Amino acid sequence: MRKSRLALATTFLLLVAAVPLPSLAQGAMVSGEVTKVDESAGKITIKHGPIKKFDMDEGMTMVFRANDPAMLKQVKPGDKIKFEPDKVNGQFTVMKLEKAK
Repeated sequence: MRKSRLALATTFLLLVAAVPLPSLAQGAMVSGEVTKVDESAGKITIKHGPIKKFDMDEGMTMVFRANDPAMLKQVKPGDKIKFEPDKVNGQFTVMKLEKAK
């Protein structure tokens, strides 16, 4: 009986660990507006709302490095976007970018 409970508990834990949680699998997307694109520097300036991940409770305008410089070709100043910010080597970085719908 004890072995079957242990096997059941182990199976349950393995299943839970294998299923990604939406909030952990994807970072939280933040709404913003592109104010400047500097393709040569690989940077984008975004006026954005709060970024809870970095304890930013208020919106502001910031310069971000683009994780993939090709994403900068998708947008221009004035575009409404959703983006996934992160810190890479101490720099605020846009990991994912899409135009808002």
